[in-house]
Amino acid sequence: LSQLPGWSVRPDGSIVVATGNDDALGLYRCTPYNSYGTAGESRPTRVLLKDPPAFTVRPKEEYFQEVGRELVIPCAAHGDPPPTITWVKVGSVGKSSAQVDGNSSLVLHPLIKEQHGVWECTATNQVASVTTATSVHVLGTSPHAVTNVSVLPLLLAANISWEPGFDGGYFQRFSVWYTPLVRYPPRAHHDWVSLSVPAGAQHLLVENLQPDTSYQFSVLAQNKLGSGPFSQIVTSVPRGFPVTTVPPEPPAMTVHVFLSPPRALTANETVRGVLLRWDPPARASVALSGYALELRQDKGGWEVLERSIPGTDTQVLVPGLIKDAFYEFRLVAFAGSYISDPSNTVNVSTAGMEVYPSRTQLPELLPQPVLAGVIGGICFLSVAVIFSTMAACIMNRRRAARVRKRRQGTSRGGDK
Repeated sequence: LSQLPGWSVRPDGSIVVATGNDDALGLYRCTPYNSYGTAGESRPTRVLLKDPPAFTVRPKEEYFQEVGRELVIPCAAHGDPPPTITWVKVGSVGKSSAQVDGNSSLVLHPLIKEQHGVWECTATNQVASVTTATSVHVLGTSPHAVTNVSVLPLLLAANISWEPGFDGGYFQRFSVWYTPLVRYPPRAHHDWVSLSVPAGAQHLLVENLQPDTSYQFSVLAQNKLGSGPFSQIVTSVPRGFPVTTVPPEPPAMTVHVFLSPPRALTANETVRGVLLRWDPPARASVALSGYALELRQDKGGWEVLERSIPGTDTQVLVPGLIKDAFYEFRLVAFAGSYISDPSNTVNVSTAGMEVYPSRTQLPELLPQPVLAGVIGGICFLSVAVIFSTMAACIMNRRRAARVRKRRQGTSRGGDK
């Protein structure tokens, strides 16, 4: 072995080959021995040289595509033996909805918001594994949640900062939400306050906070298509003035507020969209002021779809869902500054439904039969006015002609 550069023997008898080449090919046997001799050779083992995977086609660094469309990302590699190509989304939990075609390309169809992010293509064989990555940007969606929310406690104030998420292809604006953390059994209900953030800013100073009180902070991003999910909640305690010794105040009266969630939420497909129906909360110790509708698509994050449904309503129509997608809906009830737990969740699949990509909203449109009747009535009234005008003109002309004939007859009689 001393004549072969880079070859060595370990104390346990293993051979180390620093650089694999044709010199290492062949059959090998190991013979153990000591001062008493040897028990013989080991079985032979053959050394073969194989090629690790190497990419022949790499994906681009970034891809931009509209939601609902198809995106194909190529990736190919060779090696000995031929490698296996796999795709995975970085940070995803569970199995993704991505497909791989016969050329090992990643196929995202239809493209959804949750597929935004970094994807890795890995080529693996018996020798090694190699990986390359690309970023997928899904356009035409609501914003993604902000990240790295931090709170700097100040004197009766707090400075909130964050890193924006992807804007969905549109200008996004932010708002900071906060509430004091006060616990009332059996469940805490808080009045969340929102503050708008100046355009382009990634931080906000929240003032006039109470000292020695824990506050919860969260950041919400919005663009012209709607609101994204709230960020993670961060808890902080603002600094107060130096404490002086004062007599303790008597404990405040604890007010028990009960607000149960909306009941029996159901979903039915109609020609105008998905009709959601529900029953009001069974228990509410204060007057019910309204509902908020939340949804999520293909097991993604929950988003607020409509936050101002009147408390007297027990149904709402949701049109304009994306075709061949899976939706989940749930309701929460509001009573003043209190919010209930979410209702039961209903599932809606738009596979085969005649819907197309558009913003999901809650317009109050006239039913099509009523709208058609109104348009028909307007058209009929317009035609009747035109005919009446024409008839009046004809009658006036005939009356004027008779008058002229009478005058002419009178003038001739006088001449005779």
